[in-house]
Amino acid sequence: MKTTIAGTTMPILELILDAGEAIVAEGGDVAWLSPGFDMDTSTAHGGGSGGFMGGLKRVLGGAQLFLTKYTAPQNGAMIAFAAQLPGTIREMTIDPADEFMIQAGSYTASTTGVEVSVGLQKRLGAGIFGGAGVVFQKLAGQGTAWVQLAGEIVEYDLAAGQSLLIHPGHLAMFRAGMDLQFATVKGIRNKFFGDSLFLAELHGPGHVWLQSMTAAKLAGAIEPYLPDKRSDGN
Repeated sequence: MKTTIAGTTMPILELILDAGEAIVAEGGDVAWLSPGFDMDTSTAHGGGSGGFMGGLKRVLGGAQLFLTKYTAPQNGAMIAFAAQLPGTIREMTIDPADEFMIQAGSYTASTTGVEVSVGLQKRLGAGIFGGAGVVFQKLAGQGTAWVQLAGEIVEYDLAAGQSLLIHPGHLAMFRAGMDLQFATVKGIRNKFFGDSLFLAELHGPGHVWLQSMTAAKLAGAIEPYLPDKRSDGN
């Protein structure tokens, strides 16, 4: 398998596969592909133990119930995925020593041995994210996964005893096994959080990836320029 990540602010992941090699992704996420791929859509893909329960775990983690396995018909078959937000696409090697927690919606594709499931789901009250809370997917198993991170990326290595307070939307990815809690910071008043702010408190040791952009902030930035659905369109 040959991997190319091309582009700048809206990158493309292009995979060149040998005959019989397969990639798993959510249905509809493929941007383009060469003809002849065998496509098998099932709850069994990417779910560890597989089957319907594995699919339910993915749904809890913000993914789809069904994943599609794309199997190359011959050497040189090409399949490509496009970023959904300005940012980067990262290739991650997954094994029992390297498992990762990623923001829901960041998963792009993986090889067949990678398990995609819910890792953490936390409601933070009606003031944050409209009451939806925060959800992280867990990437485990054995293989390679590709994830989308939004905006610019800053990485930190936290030593044992170190911690970092992070707005949940900017916490893009961290190594599974790190202790993640949520802290309330009193005295901060704004239109989103009322009289307090919820922050993720991540404890070392481990590596963390932070993203400068969040989908909510991007939506908020462009919302004033969108047509008012209540108007007649004039």
